[in-house]
Amino acid sequence: MNNVTLDLRQAIINRVQANSVQELTSVIEDSIGADERALPGLGVLFEMIWQQSSQPEQHRMVEALHEQLHHGDNPSASTP
Repeated sequence: MNNVTLDLRQAIINRVQANSVQELTSVIEDSIGADERALPGLGVLFEMIWQQSSQPEQHRMVEALHEQLHHGDNPSASTP
């Protein structure tokens, strides 16, 4: 199963590696809110961003996510 995960990651990277900044933006924007099959691709791209981010940048991303989960326009968020 681990080889399948690595193969999927590499396939996603290979698919977008030659894309321009504008093309990458389109891939991300087209994937958000789309079919759930796009989620693994977004996850791989996020993983790449996370690994190259400084600790303060990672903290900011987590804070932004926390804000969206608890106070943003997230219809799935519920308050206890």
